[in-house]
Amino acid sequence: MNSSPRIIRDPVYRAIQVDELEWLLIKSRPMQRLRGIKQLGLVDAVYPGAIHTRFEHSLGTMHMAGLIASHLDLSQDDVRKVRLAGLLHDVGHSALSHAVEGVLSRNPEIQPTFGGRRISRHEEFTRQIIAAHPFGEKATLACEQAFGSADELFSEVSDIASGGRPPLGQIIAGDLDADRIDFLLRDSHHSGVNLGIVDMNQILQALTICNGRLVLAGEGDYKAEMSRTAAESMLIARAHHYNALIYHPTVQSIRAMLLAALENALANIDPDEARSEIVLFFREYTDQDLLRFIWESGDDSSRELLQRIKFGREYPLAARFDHRSLPPDIRMALSTISRHGRMRKLFESGLGKRYGALVDITVGSGVPRSTRTETGGFLYDESALAAGLVKSLTRQIALSFFHDGKVEVSLDDVRAQAARLLGFIRAESYLPIEGLLLLFYTLHLLLSETFGQRILVPRFRNITWLYRTVLKLKELGQANLSSFFDYPFHTDYGFPYSEKLFEDIQILVAMGMIYQDQRHYEDKGSWLQRYEYMLTAEGLKYSESISNSYKLERKIIEDHIKFERHQIPYDLVSILLERYLR
Repeated sequence: MNSSPRIIRDPVYRAIQVDELEWLLIKSRPMQRLRGIKQLGLVDAVYPGAIHTRFEHSLGTMHMAGLIASHLDLSQDDVRKVRLAGLLHDVGHSALSHAVEGVLSRNPEIQPTFGGRRISRHEEFTRQIIAAHPFGEKATLACEQAFGSADELFSEVSDIASGGRPPLGQIIAGDLDADRIDFLLRDSHHSGVNLGIVDMNQILQALTICNGRLVLAGEGDYKAEMSRTAAESMLIARAHHYNALIYHPTVQSIRAMLLAALENALANIDPDEARSEIVLFFREYTDQDLLRFIWESGDDSSRELLQRIKFGREYPLAARFDHRSLPPDIRMALSTISRHGRMRKLFESGLGKRYGALVDITVGSGVPRSTRTETGGFLYDESALAAGLVKSLTRQIALSFFHDGKVEVSLDDVRAQAARLLGFIRAESYLPIEGLLLLFYTLHLLLSETFGQRILVPRFRNITWLYRTVLKLKELGQANLSSFFDYPFHTDYGFPYSEKLFEDIQILVAMGMIYQDQRHYEDKGSWLQRYEYMLTAEGLKYSESISNSYKLERKIIEDHIKFERHQIPYDLVSILLERYLR
């Protein structure tokens, strides 16, 4: 067996060196399929150079992961495992970027089932493929010679590729990971859009391992400042990347057209056949295969949409509303609906029929939630710029209408359609973000006071108190509250923490339901900052509008708050009543 390393030429890193096992995996059928899947789907309709593939990106992620792992002085075996995870991290990706996942989230009845569980995301297919390691006998033999058991190795690699086994998984799937670094560098290179600097070497210097986790290096010194600067720069680049490429109106139009064509094609075949076909989307199909499937299985409307996309006749943007033009109650409703796939489909199709247009809700994603510093804090706590980027990413929301002509959209129609569908959602399942909002509402009702022309509004100190309170409510033993506050918690940082709860708090802030302030305080000679929160007038109105849907839950929350009242860390802020309610 040839043990000398091979060199692959790469437009970003110039040269990528691979060993024999990596080479055999690269030559395997699952990896070669990625040559036919473009990294950015159909974005090349707007940026002609963006025709690079998932295959190219996977090689780059492997290389970047190896650089990070080597910089961290990991063992040689761990470096190799991280490189393998980077190489294989997209092996279960569907054709046409994320279009298939969008269809599956909107149509749960056709989601494939494995082990009695529905799956709809490419990460789940990736885990299965890596664990099964269908990469050929030569790759299996090379693996056994290098590591012993192929089954054990690929089981571990599948965990790492999914973000498990820290710090190894953080190198592949974290806030500052090899995957993100490579796609930011690579997408910028090929698209010609470079709105933020990703300094690979500075990011490497910014990372270290503390207490078994990947964190930003430095302890209140200049090194800490440079680590924060490198992380901030990458977050800025990512925010700009999404604005310029993913949220471009023409890209949104093409994405909406493609989704409509694919959804139509799948609706034209038997559901069992659809589920079987969808598995092939993630395991066998390239972009061209999927386009051919749409053409052959769809009706005339699907083929017309494909023809328009092919010949650059996408529907122009006819109307658009964003966070500046949408009232807070509609922003909140759309944010909730957009995260509930089936209702999002009903919302978009309902308004689409009403106005004869394609409708698309776009919301921000990728909020940094877990980047820690060597001193034990969060990046978004210690960096005002990172905190601002969290707010900027979270408040990104747009309701777009695509049509050949002008469309006059009534926000009253939007509000009515959203309210109707939210009622359906509440009737069949709990919405944890509304549980969180009702917690603020209950606190406000119990602790606020009105004196003449002024109102004393409670402002709550310490986000960690919110984490602990939500966890207590979840663990009260009331079955309905366990579902109402369905947030996963862990104690990896020494206190109950939930990434999803943090994100929902930021959504409430971004949608105008909660006001968030930052206060500085001294602790053992260091000046730190904490978050403080209070319900806005818009949040008060929205909470009142939904409170009747949760009478029993509100009563349990109220009883708990009354019992804990004297332990609640809060201040009363005096505001003119007219100003507060305006």
